[in-house]
Amino acid sequence: MTKTQTALFGLAGSLALAFGVANLVAQTPKPKHINRAIELLEQGQPVYYTGSHSGTEGSFEQGKKDAQIYADYISYDMEHAPYDIKGLADYMKGLVAGGPTKSGHRTPAVIVNVPVNGLDEAAVHANSWMFQQVLATGVHGIMLTHADTPGAVRAFVEAARFPIHKQGLDKGINEGRRGAHGTPTAAQIWGVSNDEYLDRADVWPLNPRGELLLGLKLEDKYALANAEENLKIPGIGFAEWGPGDMALSLGIRGPNAERDPKMQAARAKVFAACKANKIFFLNSMSANNVIDMIKEGVMVGPASQETAEIGRKYTKRALPW
Repeated sequence: MTKTQTALFGLAGSLALAFGVANLVAQTPKPKHINRAIELLEQGQPVYYTGSHSGTEGSFEQGKKDAQIYADYISYDMEHAPYDIKGLADYMKGLVAGGPTKSGHRTPAVIVNVPVNGLDEAAVHANSWMFQQVLATGVHGIMLTHADTPGAVRAFVEAARFPIHKQGLDKGINEGRRGAHGTPTAAQIWGVSNDEYLDRADVWPLNPRGELLLGLKLEDKYALANAEENLKIPGIGFAEWGPGDMALSLGIRGPNAERDPKMQAARAKVFAACKANKIFFLNSMSANNVIDMIKEGVMVGPASQETAEIGRKYTKRALPW
């Protein structure tokens, strides 16, 4: 091979490599939302999450590993696991280092179970500092456990919002109480400027441009009694009926607790309240029942990879992991 031929061959190889990279970049989806779960729900697609109650999530390396997880969001537990903000912050940095996801998002969405029970408005106000610290790590949502009263739910929504956002102030909530000083760290995780974070870190779907997904656990007899009123509070995106704690609250035990008529009535009441207020309902899913759950209207659920793939195929989802 002559020098000229060698040079031409090298040039052709370089062009082929460049074309391949450009083609790969062109095929990478451009997300419409930072929060992938919100993007999917906007499309009418169910979302599938994974997580654990082991308390082992909080490390940079675990985050880096989970960046390519099959799930649409990660449920990060600090309700029954240690309240470890440094561990959560390291985990979020790991997700960024391991990203982007196959769907083109910077990280999977992360929704945190915070150890604040929504017993009443005063209890939530007194513990709202936890919401502020969690949001400052750059997570994409929070679950309020034992959301028992409308006042507690109202205080929860207000604690998660910046006062610059005004949607819903004429519908029973006061202006946000979240402070600005956690913005820089959260903005870095989202890959946006401080100003853009301030604009986009609001609750969806109340704010259509919002990227924060707030959820409620209506998981005891007190929350059940107030289910309809709790879910009328603007700013909530999804809710569940928490069968484990609900069973304990109703005094029902045993492996078949969910089949008890009282439990079935509790689920039906929470589900109906969700539908009435256009809030997405969360329920466990399995490979055997995921299609039936989707047909029933369940839009959020913990699911194995097999279960998620069955559901995605059934709803003809276009967005990749």
